[in-house]
Amino acid sequence: MKKCIAIMLAGLSFIVTAEDKPADCGNALTTLEINQCAAIELELAQSELAKYLEVSFEHNANDPELIESIKVAQQDWLEYMSSHCDSVYTKWREGTIRDVMAISCKTQLTEQRTHEVWANFLTYMDSTPPVLPEPKK
Repeated sequence: MKKCIAIMLAGLSFIVTAEDKPADCGNALTTLEINQCAAIELELAQSELAKYLEVSFEHNANDPELIESIKVAQQDWLEYMSSHCDSVYTKWREGTIRDVMAISCKTQLTEQRTHEVWANFLTYMDSTPPVLPEPKK
């Protein structure tokens, strides 16, 4: 799992390191700056997902079958996310917006996945507080 996230982040690192100084995301104007900011948002979303997955493994450590099932689902989700967002990239392939559209797609799906992990594996059916706070959507 950590290896997959590292590979995805490494693939985006060229966007973030393309300039010597980080973009001012509040005032991003160029395509490069917009892509850098989108990549930063994706990296944050991926880090949060990794945290929620890790805690779900710890929380459910007494159920190895469930942990394995979550890992399989995560691998399947990564393939889906990649394939779907590649389709978004293809839709916009003629324009400079293609990169930010694909990165934004990955960010949105990653945030949704984090929420699904939280709702299914880190909350309770009764009034017991969740293991982690509800992630942003």
